[in-house]
Amino acid sequence: MLEWLVALCIGILVAVIWPASKYFGTQGEPDALLQGLGISRRQTKEMVSERCVSDRGVPVDRANAQTSDRAGENKVPDVALICKPSALANYLFKHCRTFSNFTACTGWTWRASAFLQTFYGACWPYESPAYFVRDYLQLSDDGLVALDWAVSMAGASYQKRRRTSSNSTSPILLIIPNSFGKITRNVLKLCEVALSHGYLPVVFNRRSHNATPLSTVKLQQFGDPGDLREAVRYMRYRQPVSRLYAVSESTGSGLLLSYLGECGSSSYVTAAACLSPVFRCQSWFEKGPIWPLHWALVTYQKICLNRYRTVLGETVHTDALFSSCSMRGLEEVLFCQQPGPKGAPALAAGTSSSSGGAWEAYWERNEPLRDVDEVAIPVLSVCAQDDPIRGDPQSTLPLELFESNPHFFLLLTTRGGHCGFNTQEGSAFSGGGTFGGTPGTSWSHRALLEFFRATTDFIAAEERAKQAARRRGLGGSSQGKVFRHRSVSSCKRLPACSHNIHTIYNWQRSYTR
Repeated sequence: MLEWLVALCIGILVAVIWPASKYFGTQGEPDALLQGLGISRRQTKEMVSERCVSDRGVPVDRANAQTSDRAGENKVPDVALICKPSALANYLFKHCRTFSNFTACTGWTWRASAFLQTFYGACWPYESPAYFVRDYLQLSDDGLVALDWAVSMAGASYQKRRRTSSNSTSPILLIIPNSFGKITRNVLKLCEVALSHGYLPVVFNRRSHNATPLSTVKLQQFGDPGDLREAVRYMRYRQPVSRLYAVSESTGSGLLLSYLGECGSSSYVTAAACLSPVFRCQSWFEKGPIWPLHWALVTYQKICLNRYRTVLGETVHTDALFSSCSMRGLEEVLFCQQPGPKGAPALAAGTSSSSGGAWEAYWERNEPLRDVDEVAIPVLSVCAQDDPIRGDPQSTLPLELFESNPHFFLLLTTRGGHCGFNTQEGSAFSGGGTFGGTPGTSWSHRALLEFFRATTDFIAAEERAKQAARRRGLGGSSQGKVFRHRSVSSCKRLPACSHNIHTIYNWQRSYTR
């Protein structure tokens, strides 16, 4: 009930201040947003044009890599793919048509408002045709996390009696919601479209999130991938022959990026995507989004934690926790303060005596990009420049990461809000591409599914080419069979290829074990 009151207050506030807010106006040109990132219209065109040609000299259809400029020289693309030039990047340009099929909403419509798109995707109710079968996973420290497996309504009664077959080859789509535990309309729609394309969607719920019982007094820290690691091992046990893909939403990307960085090539994930991620998380917690959204996030988190107020009192200063007015304050009280003697007054969050170096030490362990150089799989990030949750793109988007690391790809749109990405057609649907034929499918969902398909096809082709080369080099089919069963570490001892690794992409993946 309180959640709906919060949503109603936000809706009224938006309706009042929308015409005057910089997040609601639609008259600004995309050039201004690009210039805010230090990218001019001409540089954007050159960037797209240069990256449409492979390092091997194989041309790619440029019509699929940039928005048509027939309306005039001053028109800029509504979406740009920012990445390090590579063979995979050129393959994506050629085969992911959805990447260039984004047309931002303009004019006086709610779909052009970043704030209203965000509110609609996060708070508006949605009756999903998918049914969820929950598995509770007991962790090594006796904590509990929940895995919600999405199934169609047609097979819901059957799935109640029978778990998914371990012999199934359907790919698994692991979905990590935001760090506040809210299952949004965006997550439910993603489960629906994933089911329609043959995936087995499963939603990962952290301790105490989404009605998951809190069996211990320990909560999961923002970027601690320990619980997720155990959940992935369970999924591998349950579906040993299925490929695993991962998608994170909003602040949930912090957990996914932490997991991929810590596990490296042993993550068991084929490819991953982040929808509207928050990259510089320490700064984000310290500054927060604009006031109405900041207040809503703090209030929602307090409502969720209030259920466990008594048990949390054993390890947390609950008075300081529920009197905090910022996300940093809540995070500090939960994870950076040690409880004092009973009856001792709680220290105010953020003071030098209470936090000291604990806050900095906390983010040294939990910053999502701390081990980003160890990520060994392709990762797509879908972001909008007018995202009101993430904030100013110039200071919150690590463009240097995407321009230097061949594993990371950024789809940057001029408009779209936070996990919104509504298109000009109004129904969040536009034709084109392999996944363009399902009405009601979000553009961002089509983009990430095309990304998964294209990266899988590219890696499979590279693996076949390498195996063929090894057979020819070793001379004999019997030797080729040995290589198919060798581990990743043994493959790394092979002589280095004469080609550039960023051009050929010598993927070393644990799924081949």
